Amino acid sequence: MTVDGADRRETTLGPVDDALDADGERVLDYAQAQAKARDWLASLHGAAAPGPYTINRCLDDYIADYKRRGGKALDRLEITANAFIRPQLGAGEIKALTAAAIRKWHLTIAEAPARLRGRRAVRELDSDDPNAVRQRRATANRIFGVLKAALNLAFREGHAQSDEAWRRVKPFREASAPKIRYLTHAEAQRLVNACEPGSRPLVQAALLTGCRYGELVAFRGSDFDRAAGTVSVRASKTGRPRHVVLTEDGIALFERHVAGKLGAALIFPRPDGTPWGRSHQHRPLREACRRAGIDPPASFHILRHTYATHLLQAGAPLPVIAANLGHADTRMTERHYAHLVPSHVAQVIRATMPRLGLLEPSAVVPLPSGNATRQG
Repeated sequence: MTVDGADRRETTLGPVDDALDADGERVLDYAQAQAKARDWLASLHGAAAPGPYTINRCLDDYIADYKRRGGKALDRLEITANAFIRPQLGAGEIKALTAAAIRKWHLTIAEAPARLRGRRAVRELDSDDPNAVRQRRATANRIFGVLKAALNLAFREGHAQSDEAWRRVKPFREASAPKIRYLTHAEAQRLVNACEPGSRPLVQAALLTGCRYGELVAFRGSDFDRAAGTVSVRASKTGRPRHVVLTEDGIALFERHVAGKLGAALIFPRPDGTPWGRSHQHRPLREACRRAGIDPPASFHILRHTYATHLLQAGAPLPVIAANLGHADTRMTERHYAHLVPSHVAQVIRATMPRLGLLEPSAVVPLPSGNATRQG
């Protein structure tokens, strides 16, 4: 069909996320729809037309290079580019990009309210809440990291004469969380007990392995090695396979769920036997947290933190934890968990500091609190 002499073509991208949570495939939010539309247009027109080298073309090249290198977070990369970078900077040329423009864009993201998952609604930013400000700045730093990586690739490929503009822009300082949130033993037990039977094995596996959600739902019967007491992660976030050493409880859990299954069968499918999707876990876990009295609700990433924290508190060395979590080295592990390792400094201070008698006696016995170890 033509309109005013120009070709017009139409396609259906998919349903919007008005009733169901977006999963990037069958149900789309706005950014995911943008990404699909962009891919469809590229398939119609082939290679990008010659012309000014814009930030949009820079992002296209970076995403293509990320695909070629086997990046495991492609959907997140595309959503970040489409939602936060293209609308504000995409039409501009790299050669005209200035440090001032990048700083203004970076600050705008940090001061903008956070978008709620799977919805177009936003959560207003409380500028008087230091933790809320820190979280938004951390988000802005992460998005800036994507832009910077794309611009660095363009510079290496000769599309920019200098990288000075973005080298002069620094991320917000002290934006990363100083401590991670994790569940206590009692909270973890309550959570497992509160899970529906269909999602309980997945939560148990997360707490007993420290694996990411995407790794857990991909496990197949042949990945479990009973003799070695390990489960193999064939495609991790870093692109490197690894063998996760299981505890006795972990071995028992996997034995229970591989029994009678073929090697190619999923170990932890959904109750109807189908695979878990990208966002299928959110509602069951959120509801289990509500029943277990865990507020704010935990995510699968918090379950991963819980696994690592309990190991460290029991005395496991950082390199061992890093290997089982799939970190390339101990730097990431130290960043998140080093403050939990029993230290010589803490032991000496507690052993040598005298009791000064500054607290008056109290007959009040505090009740155990599940929130004692929480950190926002």
